[in-house]
Amino acid sequence: MPIGARMSFASNIAGALPLESAETSRKQADAGASVADVLFRQFVDDSLGCASYLVGDPDAGECVLVDPAFFVEPYLEEAATLGLRIVRVLETHTHADHVSGHGQLALEHVIPISIHPAAGAAYPHDPIEGGDTIEVGQVRIGVLHTPGHRPEHCSFTLLDGARGEEPSVVLTGDSLLVGDTARPDLAVGAREGAELLFDSLHRLLELGDSVEVFPGHVAGSLCGRRMSPAPSTTIGAERRSNAALATLGDREAFVSESSSISTPRPPGMERIVELNRGPFVSAAPEPVPLEDAGEAVVLDVRGAKDFAAGHVEGSINVPVSGSSFATKAGFVLGQEERVVVVAASEEEARRAIRGLHSVGFFDVPGWLAVPDARETIRSVDVGELDRLLSNDAAQVIDVRETSERDGGYIPGTRHIPYRLLRAGALHALDRDRPVVTICESGARAAIAASVLAAAGFDARPVLDGGIPAWEAAGGQLVEFRRCGS
Repeated sequence: MPIGARMSFASNIAGALPLESAETSRKQADAGASVADVLFRQFVDDSLGCASYLVGDPDAGECVLVDPAFFVEPYLEEAATLGLRIVRVLETHTHADHVSGHGQLALEHVIPISIHPAAGAAYPHDPIEGGDTIEVGQVRIGVLHTPGHRPEHCSFTLLDGARGEEPSVVLTGDSLLVGDTARPDLAVGAREGAELLFDSLHRLLELGDSVEVFPGHVAGSLCGRRMSPAPSTTIGAERRSNAALATLGDREAFVSESSSISTPRPPGMERIVELNRGPFVSAAPEPVPLEDAGEAVVLDVRGAKDFAAGHVEGSINVPVSGSSFATKAGFVLGQEERVVVVAASEEEARRAIRGLHSVGFFDVPGWLAVPDARETIRSVDVGELDRLLSNDAAQVIDVRETSERDGGYIPGTRHIPYRLLRAGALHALDRDRPVVTICESGARAAIAASVLAAAGFDARPVLDGGIPAWEAAGGQLVEFRRCGS
């Protein structure tokens, strides 16, 4: 399985028995049931929390792709392995957090694209509307128009002939998520989007409790707030336990809650939306080993401790092995910057570059073959942090998000989310005093320290632990409660 995508779910879905084998399904068909075998695959990109799908009819040798990621090779390889021809791409909506692979599939493989007209897509496409049915061999895919996350948003049902028109599976895109609902503020005003989402969720909850739900995002994405890492759920399970659905009986209460968003927007959102809505984006050039970085920003994708032990002067550290790599890199890199990678291996470098491509960084010629890694960063532990605070010997920056800091922060610390430092917030800091960065686990503190060190600060991250480690060691925390919360 290619790096950067994992096969989270791989089973044959047939008729009303989504988790049974194809063999069982064929027995049903032979017995006279009106069903067709359905091949179903879910792909999850861990660095973005994005899910995409392959749905096909093995007897007809055809399949469609739903919401393909920019790195299209896993779909092509899987289709070839299964003996399927990809006949169409279905987009649930215009994505705001990653570049779609539909352009490559259209340009290189002449595969048509379908999306709702409200997307305003500038590329050649076949429009789809709520109530349409798409046939892939004997497999029938129903279209539900479910706006809210975006006006064009659609969900797709796998219709089951053995159960009349009742679906067995629904691909909900960015409408109903596992443990959450989508944020409504990325295309229109938050309240307007929440109004649309309220109606769309009611439409989805009209489906039977046993219907399997496969979303377009899992935990790690910025397109929701409380998403579970689970790859799927059911309508019934979400009806019972999804806290975001608790106010669906009261439109105003739901709209108020859904439109109150503190999560940052995906980095480079406007540019990514235009890339996905505009002319087809082709595959990025193949990266190569480089002798020097020239004027490019150097992105070191090794682990934080390796970076601290020795790195290229002025480089920024975002470990590709960490969670949400592509999103974090998008927050600290400028959208138009040329980027060169430093990695522990060629394989790691290629993995990181694929992640950068997925969020719209295409000017990434390759990786440094022999990096001059002589600069170091000294980390601190919570014991030393206590002494530095007591003596006012350092500026301590809490680099978490506002909602996290409100839950408990260290007295005497300042608050600057790591994603804002390179965007200009570092100018508020004193260059003549050391800067200690802290977060929840050490991951974002390390990124923040690398940004500060690249700008010339004496930066020292708390790597082994963070706020929980401080509290476990007996350190005091202050909770901040905002009006109305």
